[in-house]
Amino acid sequence: MDAKKTARMKKLEVESSDLMKQIRIEMDMKKKQKLIAKRESVQRKATAIRNNRRISREAKRDLVAYSFIAPNFIGFAVFTLVPIVFAFLLAFMKWDGNNTIEFAALDNFKRLTGDTFFVAALKNTIIYVIGTVPLTMIASLALAIVLNQKIRARGFFRTVAFFPYVASLVAITAVWSMIFHPSKGPVNYLLLNVFGVPQDNLPKWFSGSLILLTLILFSVWKYMGYYMVIYLAGLQGISAELYEAGSLDGANTWQKFKFITWPQLRATTFFVVVMLTINCFKVYDIAIMLAGGGDGKLSISSTVLVYYIYQNAFNYWDLGYSSAIAMVLFVLVLIVTLIQFRYEKKLGE
Repeated sequence: MDAKKTARMKKLEVESSDLMKQIRIEMDMKKKQKLIAKRESVQRKATAIRNNRRISREAKRDLVAYSFIAPNFIGFAVFTLVPIVFAFLLAFMKWDGNNTIEFAALDNFKRLTGDTFFVAALKNTIIYVIGTVPLTMIASLALAIVLNQKIRARGFFRTVAFFPYVASLVAITAVWSMIFHPSKGPVNYLLLNVFGVPQDNLPKWFSGSLILLTLILFSVWKYMGYYMVIYLAGLQGISAELYEAGSLDGANTWQKFKFITWPQLRATTFFVVVMLTINCFKVYDIAIMLAGGGDGKLSISSTVLVYYIYQNAFNYWDLGYSSAIAMVLFVLVLIVTLIQFRYEKKLGE
């Protein structure tokens, strides 16, 4: 071993010895674990030098692992990470995709407060989220509880409940458009002939103030099957002994749900609520298909943020302004998600 390697070995041995002394006197377990990990790294480097290896076996294993991750990460970086960073920077720029990019500072964000269409899109999106998330969660949990019981044709009913999620969006929105048609749909036909609602007072489900209600009901119907499957997995993970103990204590069905089922499903419910919230903020295709009409354009009563982002970017080619709206949506989703995580952490303490 040459002088350079010998000096390197002595330095590592001294560092390892110092770390060992710190480990012995350290009382904080987290700091002690960090010191132990650091000392193990130093020892691996010393072993590699002692055995005349340029890199340690652990480093080789890490390189092999990174080589498997690299293709996916490169795709993520090129098609997701870089566009996100560029969109963030573009929010402070003025660009039409053709001419030179100009720095606009906060001008794009200042425009938002006076933009009636943006305010309407933000309001509609928030109302859609507030209406869809709890209703979908309740419907999917109720379905999961019912279809977790030993009933006849249980598999068939599970398939029926899950079908709207996997069915073509174009097909099922066409069916809904026919069912809720103002003059020819069966829903208004029942209201007219069974409940006696006057012809002039029949609801127009795809226009005006009712369009958001229609979007919410459609979303609940489409997505409750997917989240039902998630709840079914959570229900099947609850030990039957807990229910047996509850029965021995004289607990009724509601008490079993309140004190056994619901607490055991807390982690599942947290996942469902977070995913539902994020997906509802990103709503676009459902709004276009149900309320877009023949030209695919949304009115001020049905527009949502993602649609307005698309409209400004690819119809008006105001890419800086559309990026600013996208940043508002990003911050909004981030804040709501952080609040949910903080609340879940508080419940777990």
